[in-house]
Amino acid sequence: MEVALREHIRQRARFRCEYCLLPEAATPFTPFHVEHIIAKQHLIDDSIDNLALACDRCNAFKGPNLSSVDPVTLEIVNLFSPRRDVWDNHYLFQGSVVIGTTPKGRATVQLLQMNAARRLELRESWLASGGQF
Repeated sequence: MEVALREHIRQRARFRCEYCLLPEAATPFTPFHVEHIIAKQHLIDDSIDNLALACDRCNAFKGPNLSSVDPVTLEIVNLFSPRRDVWDNHYLFQGSVVIGTTPKGRATVQLLQMNAARRLELRESWLASGGQF
């Protein structure tokens, strides 16, 4: 990937994961990934509108998935898309915990394991150092 394109994507994302909002600065030794929102196996689309900045954990757990199960309704729903959806419409923070407020938000939180212990530690450390989400 071209350096200029990667930098554009990082700036557009305000240097944070577009799924869980963890800032790159919170994990200085673990680089973030530019990932395909709709994986290439589903749609060969390298356009900037199909690319998002993701922390290593969100990228790994999302994989090629496009949908998951809402743990409340047990319905299959589309995952959150950083290009089509507004983060605040699907999530909120309670301290360092990401709460899904819609079926899409809940399914994405669960599939991406946004509140796994290590991720909570990273967010708590970020907040304790004066960082904000």
